[in-house]
Order: sequence, then C-alpha cells, then structure tokens
Amino acid sequence: MNSTVDLNAGDESDKKFRCGTIAIVGRPNVGKSTLLNHILGLKLSITSRKAQTTRHRLLGIHTTTDAQFLFVDTPGFQQKHVNALNRSLNKTVTQVLTEVDVVLFVIEPMHLGEADRLVLKMLPKNKPVLLVVNKADLMGDKGNLLPLIQDFDTEFPFTAIVPVSAKKNLYLDELLSTICQHLPVQNAIYGEDELTDKNERFLAAEMLREKVFRFLGDEIPYSVAVEIEKFELEGKLRRIHAAIIVDKESQKPMIIGKGGEKLKQISTEARQDMEKLFGGKVWLETWVKVKSGWADDERALKSLGY
Repeated sequence: MNSTVDLNAGDESDKKFRCGTIAIVGRPNVGKSTLLNHILGLKLSITSRKAQTTRHRLLGIHTTTDAQFLFVDTPGFQQKHVNALNRSLNKTVTQVLTEVDVVLFVIEPMHLGEADRLVLKMLPKNKPVLLVVNKADLMGDKGNLLPLIQDFDTEFPFTAIVPVSAKKNLYLDELLSTICQHLPVQNAIYGEDELTDKNERFLAAEMLREKVFRFLGDEIPYSVAVEIEKFELEGKLRRIHAAIIVDKESQKPMIIGKGGEKLKQISTEARQDMEKLFGGKVWLETWVKVKSGWADDERALKSLGY
C-alpha cells in the first residue's frame, strides 16, 4: 500500500533527469538531521536530543540514476535563548526557504504544536511544500494517520503528505519519488560521488561538537562551540587540533572531567566518527577555551563561521 498522499503529483511518465534543492525544516528535535543521514546512508549531519544541535546550513547530496537531490538541512527554528546566535540560526532558515525548489516540513505524529505552527507560518506558498510525518511507525496502523493528515491539510495547502520513519528507513523511497516529481529538469550540479559541499575541517568541528552535546546532556548550556585551529593532511593521516569553546570558566571542568576523563571520552568518540567519515586515520588533540559572551558577539560568531 502506498502511504503517500500526493495532492499535486507531477507526470510520472517524464523520465528526464532532474536536479534541485530541497529544504528540510521544522521545529527542533523532530528528526531533520536523522532524516538526511538515513537518506544519504551515512552520518553527515550531527544529531542529539538537545535543541540547537544543527547550527549551520548543511548540503547533503544524494544522486540516483534519475535525479540529484540537494538536501539543505537547516537549524530548528529557535524560540528560546534569544541571542545573536539564535537570530543567526533563524535567519538561515528563512533565507533557505526563499532559495530552494522544494520544502520538506517535518513534524512528529499525534499533534501539531505551537512550535510547529510557528514554522508553518514561514512556509512559502509559491513552491511545493511536502508535509513529512516522521516517526510514523509510532502510530501503528497506517489508518491511524488519516485523521491526522486531514487535520494538517486544513492548516496549509501542502503539495503532498508523506509519512516516514527516518530511523527505521521506512517509506524513504516513497518520499524521494514524491520529491523527484517536483524537481526541475536539469543536469546534475555535483559529481555522483560527492556527498556535501562542506570541507573536512567543518565536518570535524561538527563531529566534536556533537560529542560535547551527547556526553554532557543538560550540564552545559548552548554556549558551546568548536574551532579547528589546525588541520593537516599527512598522506592518509589527518592531524587535527581543536578547541572546545565555552562561555564561562566554570564550564571548563565539566567538559574536562575528573583527571581529564570526560574530555578524553568526547575526543575518542569524535575521532572514531571522523575516521569513519573520512576513510582514514585521525590524530586529534583537543582542549577547552573560554570566550565569554561569544554567542551574543557578532564578531565572534563570524569568526566561528556563523
């Protein structure tokens, strides 16, 4: 049974190659980065249960025989902790929405909350917007989704409604097929073996930042960043020197841990993820630096790539 409800399907007989950009938007923690990673078949976009994990516009490239999908993973739209960093994140979301060919609005089943509705108000009405109901496996029988879909359809003129489960790889092929129908007919922009437009230096910083979020839970606030101070390639070995930046001196011992054990754990797991992604050995040295107020300092944000 096809679970996709396509409200404005394209001509399936048109087999010309298609290529276009797709924004993945939604409130924090609905599974946007997880969705991208499972479509790509590798861990490119970092994930954690903390909101604000994704901070940058990240392009994930998925190429098939029929199309090239250029997915833009965006930060979750921020309503709390209003500072220069979050204003920058929200600006990224709004800018991406004006530039892409297709928009995926990702929500969780059961309800459309106020945080979802805030993003809903930003969605463009002049381009295809697909409602992606993630974690659909939690709903049990697909029939349980029908009332939910009808409710959502009254909120916005969605082009299609596609239930998926990113973590379980359910219905992702149906999602790709639906997206493809709404991409422009044009040649591929990137090579078929390219996966992202970001360099390894950027990806290394993201892998390390993810481990800080994962291992410290709610102990460390959002004012944590990673700066790669040196990245050297020696044959197949990558030597990486990275600084974990915190807002207050009191936060340093939280990351370092007793006898340096916490920092060692963070660094080891980050290094292992880097080696998987880069396909080679990594020598990683990390330390912790204090930059007071960096998250509300425009100059500091710019130096960190925001």
